[in-house]
Order: sequence, then C-alpha cells, then structure tokens
Amino acid sequence: MTRYPRWKFFLLLAVLVISGLYALPNLYPDAPAIQISSAEAGGKVPEQKFQQVMKDLKEANLNIGRTEQVGDSWLVRLDSSEDQLQARDLAAAELGDGYIVALNLAATTPQWLRSLGAGPMNLGLDLRGGVHFVLQVDMNAVIKSRMEAWAGNAKLALRDAGVRYRSVEYKDTTITATFDDQVAADAARAPLRRILDSFTMRPAGDTPEVVLKLNDSALKGIRDYAVDQNRTALNKRVNELGVAEAVVQRQGADRILVQLPGVQDATVARRILGRTATLEFRLVDQSVSQARLSTGMAPPGVEFFPFKGQEGRIVALQKSKIATGDQVIDAKMGFDQRTSQPEVNVSLDSDGARRMQRITAKNVGNPMAVLFIETKTDMKKVTGEDGKSKLTPVSTTDRYVINVATIQDTLGSRFRITGLDNPAEASELALLLRAGSLAAPVTIVEERTVGPSLGKENIEAGFKSMVLGLSLVLVFMLVWYKIFGIIANIALLGNLVIIIGVMSLIPGATLTLPGIAGIVLTVGMAVDANVLIFERIKEDLRMGLRPLQAIEEGYARAFVTIFDANITTLIVAIILFAVGTGTVKGFAVTLFIGILTSMFTAIVGTRAMVELIYGRAGRAPTKLSI
Repeated sequence: MTRYPRWKFFLLLAVLVISGLYALPNLYPDAPAIQISSAEAGGKVPEQKFQQVMKDLKEANLNIGRTEQVGDSWLVRLDSSEDQLQARDLAAAELGDGYIVALNLAATTPQWLRSLGAGPMNLGLDLRGGVHFVLQVDMNAVIKSRMEAWAGNAKLALRDAGVRYRSVEYKDTTITATFDDQVAADAARAPLRRILDSFTMRPAGDTPEVVLKLNDSALKGIRDYAVDQNRTALNKRVNELGVAEAVVQRQGADRILVQLPGVQDATVARRILGRTATLEFRLVDQSVSQARLSTGMAPPGVEFFPFKGQEGRIVALQKSKIATGDQVIDAKMGFDQRTSQPEVNVSLDSDGARRMQRITAKNVGNPMAVLFIETKTDMKKVTGEDGKSKLTPVSTTDRYVINVATIQDTLGSRFRITGLDNPAEASELALLLRAGSLAAPVTIVEERTVGPSLGKENIEAGFKSMVLGLSLVLVFMLVWYKIFGIIANIALLGNLVIIIGVMSLIPGATLTLPGIAGIVLTVGMAVDANVLIFERIKEDLRMGLRPLQAIEEGYARAFVTIFDANITTLIVAIILFAVGTGTVKGFAVTLFIGILTSMFTAIVGTRAMVELIYGRAGRAPTKLSI
C-alpha cells in the first residue's frame, strides 16, 4: 500500500462538491424578457398601461411567460429572442416617450441555489448580449467652463490686490482685462500672472488692458483631462449600477466606448449614462425687479432660471459661480429631520470650500441658490432623406433652481440640497454627483442593443469546438494509456466542472468568446501533466521498479517538471490580464484558472484515483494497465 495522505482525498472531494454546486446554475440559462419602466426617476408604470401592453402582446400571439413587478418596473418573460424583439417594439409603440422598454434577461436559477449565492457565469457582450454605447465629449463646453472659472478667479485676484478694473471678459481661449488707465493695467500684471500661470501674457501696449492667451500645452491638457475624467466618472457610474466586467474605455480623441454585457436594468443604464447632472451654487441678484423678471430680459451679469416645482416663478442669479459640481467629493441621500423630505448631503473639495467660505462670509443675510443643470440624451426616431426612419440620439439640457436659502453664517465644505420631489430622485442625484461630475457634457452618438441570438450562435460554436477537442483527447488517452487513460479522462471532465464552478463563484469573472478559446486551449493542455507522469511511470517500469514504486516515483519526480512547465504560462496569463483590456482579459482569466485547476486535477485528482485502484488493494499489483 502506498502512503498517500487521507486529507488529500477530503480536499479533492470538497473541491469537487463545491465546484459542482456552483457550476449547477449554468444548467438554468436566463430567459429573454422585456423590462418596462418610467422614463423619470422614481416614476411608476400604471397598472392600466401595463395591462394594455399585455393585451397587445397576446393579440400578436407571442408566447408570454411569467410576469413580475421588480421595484417600479415590470418584467415580462418570453420564449425566444425573436418574441422578445417583437414584444419590445409593440410595447414601445403602445407606451410612447414617457416610458422605456428595454431588452433584458430574467434569471431562472432555483431559489435554493440563489440562497447559497450560486448563479450562472457572467457572460460577455459577445455571448449574452447587452448594450453598446459610444459617447462624445463636448470639448467646447469644457473649455468654456474652464475659461469662465479662470475669468472669475482673475476678478477675485484683482479685488484682493486692490486693483480697480473696468471689465474682465473671455473669448475662445483669451482673457482680456480692461482698466481706466495704464497705471492700473501695469499693477494688474503681477497678480494676474500669479493666478493664471497657464496663460501667456502679451507685452504691454498703448491701451490700458492686459491680454492673456491660454497655452497650447494647457489646452491639450484640458481636453485630455475632460475625456479621462469623463471615462473615470462613467466607470464609477457603471460600478454603481453593479454591472460586472463592463468595458469603459477611450476611443479616439473625444469619444468613450461603454459596453454593458448582460445588463439587468438597461433603462437605468441609459438614463444614468446619457445624463450629465451637475450643480452650481450662485448668489441671488435681489436688485432685479419683478417687472424685469416678467420680461425675460436679464441685465448684464445676471441670468434668469425657473424654480422647479413652482410654475411661473423665475429666479435671477448672478453669473459668477461660487462652486460647481466638479468640486463635489461626496454626496449622500438622506432625509430632513424636521420635514422628513428627501435631501442630498454634499461635501466640497478644498478649493470649493475655500471659495464658498470667502464669498458667503461677505454675503451673510443674502440668498444663495442651487442651480441644477442636466443634459439628457434620448434615442428618437427620425425620418431621413431616403424616407426610412432610424434611431438618432437627441440631447436636451434643462437648467432650473432647486433650492434658495438665506446665508445664515459663513459656510464651509458641507451642504444640504433640498427641494427634491422623491427619494428616488434624491438617490439618483446623489449617485451622479458621488460617481464624479462629468468634466464636460457627453452625447450618446451611437447606441446598439446586442441581442442574445448572436451570443447563442457563438456559444454553440464554442461548445462544438470544445466537445470536438475534448473527444479527440479522451479517445487518445484511452487508447494510449488504457486504465490510466480513463483516470486522466475522468480528471479532465472534473477539471471542466471546477473551471465552470470557479468562474461562477468569483465575483466579476466574465466568460467571453476568447474565454471559451482559453477553455478549449486548457482542455488540450490539461492532459500534458498526466502525459508527463504516465511516461515517467512507464520509464520506471522498464527500469525494473515494482508497480507501486513506479507510481510513487512517477508522481514525485514529474512534479517539478510539471510546475516548471506551467509557471511560465501562468506568468504570461497574469501579464495579459494586467495590461490587456476587454477580450484579452477574458482569455487571460480562463487560461489562468484552467492552468491552476488542471495542475490540481492532474496531480491530486489522478493520484487519488490511482491510489483507490492500486494502492488500496489487498496485495501489491504485479502489473499496471498503462
């Protein structure tokens, strides 16, 4: 009898049971479905509207499965992806623009498995379908915003230096400050050069003015910052949505690619990604009369905005901004302790807090307003010159005041924003601000919904290739190594179960088409370790060792070779995962997991089965079937 530790049998059994349990949900694929939601945050779909949609679907003879209400949305299961697409078109036509009908996938995993935290593998966009967005960053808007901020800083610097100016204006990337005389213009150069270090100052001329031009390097930095900041903010928003293995990456000079594979709530994804929500804190201009407000003609330095929820009320705000949304570092939804109304608690960064403190200290007793700016992108059907209608992104921007409060004392870095309609709106606003204010508005220039039909074909093709490769390997091992070949084949099948179980167990792990290629490659590589071990055993038998000694020596001496052969491939898989993106990472993940599991099954799994067949016999075997 060989000396094989008993704890290894229990380890192997535990790994197989746990892997099999978490691989089991993959036998219950998600069902195609449509999700019906209101276009407004916190809005609900009336029962009457939903029943009318169901009536239309039944009249179209669609095979409708179970329906359920998920939060404020309705989920309708269907038998096939073809029925799913037809149902979406019918529901969208019935409901109109006030509602969003999105393709979805409904889970069918039994509740007892879900209670254990078991679920099917996350599938990538190429296998499961999902949503594909291309967003374009509005560079003109970000440059305008930065120039406005710099012009405001220039005014503050001149006031602090005691220099009287006539005007400070900007055009494109140039700031021009004019003065009453040349003495004031000369005195302004030092403080302006200090506060606007990204600008090149023109030499002094005969006119009492100072002209500053934004450097090309700074302009390029603004553009790169806008795209990178938007990409980071969008990535955080996607993470807030809970989408596993989403792709958010820069595409070209001013575009961002977003792919949401198997997204469970496409309605929220479209609303969150297609929106630019930011805040501006401004002082209310009390010098404007009610008669002037009714004319809609704002005086210089003042802008008029409607007050949300109070029809007809117009608020006059100074153009100068105290703080903006890109200075928000945290935002959380809460409730007012006195009125129980929803609110958002906002924290500003050091620059925003410093400016807020400085301005509010000089304006105690005056009203300050919170201006909400939101850019939404919706897909509208537009008829082209050829007479065909197609979905085209249309962006709209809304600006309205959500809160006006009197400054009671000098403010710092923390605020409360009230005046919100419902907790859902407050939660969504907090999410948008917390995830990071976009440095510039984005427009959805391309939106595609990738249906699961293409993924089904990819899965079938990958499954066929895996079955073919696995069958050839199984036949070869059986013919060449006999009983030991059967042992290797059982270990190979167990290896596949462990791979699927691990992929299903790891949060965020996603199977893509390249990932299937990695599994197919693993199937071919998984028997390499067994081939090394079995050939070593055959060599020891030819040298005259007894069967049990040959088994011991074969596994012991082949381990170092197996480890050396696989460690280099593991290093390559780690590098591919670290530096790769998208499909490359999908391949690296399955390759890495496959190598580890194949080493485990080849060394521990086959060794345990050999022990059960030969090592536990009543007498030592005289011959091995290898």
